[in-house]
Amino acid sequence: MTTRTLIFVIFLIWSPPLFALECVNDDFEGVSFTRCDVLAGEDDLRLFLRDQSGTVYGHFYALNAELNERGLELAFAMNAGMFRPDFTPAGLYVEDGITQKPLVTRAGPGNFGLLPNGIFCLNEAGFHVYETLSFAKRGQTCRYASQSGPMLVIDGALHPRFLKGSTSKFIRNGVGTSKDGTSASFVISNKPVTFHHFARFFRDHLGLSSALYFDGNVSRLYAPELNRLGLGRRMGPIVGVVKKAR
Repeated sequence: MTTRTLIFVIFLIWSPPLFALECVNDDFEGVSFTRCDVLAGEDDLRLFLRDQSGTVYGHFYALNAELNERGLELAFAMNAGMFRPDFTPAGLYVEDGITQKPLVTRAGPGNFGLLPNGIFCLNEAGFHVYETLSFAKRGQTCRYASQSGPMLVIDGALHPRFLKGSTSKFIRNGVGTSKDGTSASFVISNKPVTFHHFARFFRDHLGLSSALYFDGNVSRLYAPELNRLGLGRRMGPIVGVVKKAR
């Protein structure tokens, strides 16, 4: 074996696995956003709620600590939907094929009940955001799913309740998916924005026809390559890409 071949073999053994995941800072109409793009079939994307003892993780570092015990770590993570005061999901929640909370189709108070709301779903067909009633009619099955609301973009249209001249601004986060289900873009605003502005980032800037709001009072991003650890208030469901620990 030549020295050159030996170096190449050592590189293959010791180099970290390649991921499609990419987190970048972006700008739209004078406002800074951060987005993490994930590809189906290449990135190990999962939803998380409780640790092995049944306690809600609540923080990225708590989830990361348990993953480390299994030789894994988070490559990226974000809070993944509305939750109740006890940090349990406000609506449908499916983790590794097990439904832990049923679908909610009725209107209600707060952003979650501002219909139409929707479902972020991961299955063998990839990543998809579905409007809730459409999801119910389809009888869709998901390996992982989180219900949140409101929908940001529905078949290319903004949520009908969003006002261009609104003065209600928050740090907001959410997810948009491609039509073919091969990719998902997780986005957080780095400055307070209106629903209208946030939704148009997905539709007009990223060109996505389906997008779902995750939260505004609790918006967190874990992206270590951008030096973002997402510390702050406790949260409910978490979505994240898992990789082997270094």
